[in-house]
Amino acid sequence: MTSQHLRLQSDIQALWADRTPLVNGDSQAQDAVTQSIDLLDSGEVRVAEVDANGDVVVHEWLKQAILLLFSSAAIQTIELGPFEFADKIPLKTDYQTAGVRVVPGASARWGSFLDRGVIMMPSYVNIGARVGANTMVDTWATVGSCAQIGANVHLSGGVGIGGVLEPPQAAPVIVGDDCLVGSRCVVAEGARLGNGVVLGAGCVLTGSIPVIDASTGEELSRGEVPAWSVAVSATRPREFTGGVFGMPCVLVIKHLEPGQRHDKAELNEVLRVYGAAT
Repeated sequence: MTSQHLRLQSDIQALWADRTPLVNGDSQAQDAVTQSIDLLDSGEVRVAEVDANGDVVVHEWLKQAILLLFSSAAIQTIELGPFEFADKIPLKTDYQTAGVRVVPGASARWGSFLDRGVIMMPSYVNIGARVGANTMVDTWATVGSCAQIGANVHLSGGVGIGGVLEPPQAAPVIVGDDCLVGSRCVVAEGARLGNGVVLGAGCVLTGSIPVIDASTGEELSRGEVPAWSVAVSATRPREFTGGVFGMPCVLVIKHLEPGQRHDKAELNEVLRVYGAAT
């Protein structure tokens, strides 16, 4: 981190411990929060990232800055042509300079970052989120607060990427590069998709959902689909006092070669063979 980042981190952590300066309207305290959100908005910093060991590193002070903004900002009226909003957080602007295409009906909050080549159909990206280069956020898809979406990803229509803002140390949803997330999928509660994952339509993946290898029956993880695999929604039987019920899981039905691009016709055929939605 630069010396500016370290100074801001120290200021935000001090404000988090004692919010009196913000409550009293101290301009220096407010500037520290604003500068931190500006860094997120420009992509200079990010809430979370995956390190060389594959572990998620959360930069808590940036989450703290977002929470301090929510607690200190006043609701204002925002007018956009015929539309009016009442909110604490302004919307992003100057998309064309950033190389981002935004279709009418789409919106992203200040403090989110959209890399060059991103396309937003009528959709929503929340504060603290990061969307990588050339990613499509399709119609009615949502990217929740602090979610980290990789490059060359397709978030299909109606996908819900959950936000994880509190507690500050909690890992957000991470979607790797080159993923295809099928229509109406929900990925929430800090779940992770490795690079190159295809998630079949209608999957629900949270941090506690088992991910199972269809070829072995082995539980691979909770809430994490391994890189370069095709996964679909499934159930597995669990016995309760009232009977045996199918509890949700995510089933890995195919492993791809690292770097293998997704041929849509071949992918649809794989999904059809297993009776999964395409």
